[in-house]
Amino acid sequence: MKKNVFIILLAFSFVSCNSQTKDAKIKKAVIDKIDKEITKKSETKNDTMDFKIVKTDAEWKAQLTPEEYTVLREKGTERPYTGEYDKHFEKGMYVCAACENPLFTSDTKFDSHCGWPSFDEAIKGSTVYHKDTSFGMIRTEVMCAKCGGHLGHVFDDGPKETTGQRYCTNSVSIKFLPAK
Repeated sequence: MKKNVFIILLAFSFVSCNSQTKDAKIKKAVIDKIDKEITKKSETKNDTMDFKIVKTDAEWKAQLTPEEYTVLREKGTERPYTGEYDKHFEKGMYVCAACENPLFTSDTKFDSHCGWPSFDEAIKGSTVYHKDTSFGMIRTEVMCAKCGGHLGHVFDDGPKETTGQRYCTNSVSIKFLPAK
């Protein structure tokens, strides 16, 4: 319902601002600036689509649970506050559920109260980024650098005393390895 209301309001705003009024120019400038920032962020973070592990859909379906397949391969999202690692704070490492690529350490995890596991930093080189314009939003998708599995999105509203970033991650896309 909210999505439909948003789409209707968005369509109305574009129709009512059809002429190049001052408001329309300002809206376009803001959208262009956001678009450039995301593109710049992706480029500076080595956005590459060449993955070391490449499998067919049939191979992924045989390896992953249906929920893992939906999130990791079809870019799905688990419901908030339902994931295994949302309130999980043991010492250890979080790895990709599809290929076991090390992604996050427990010392970068924090409770963002968003309903998904949140980290303020990924292990260097473990993730790649892609501009995501689905659902009428502009976001930065985070994927495993080794297999291309969808992990979640990164936002610039994380803890300011650290990196300022919030890697909003699906629990089903990661597995936890406890510290030894």
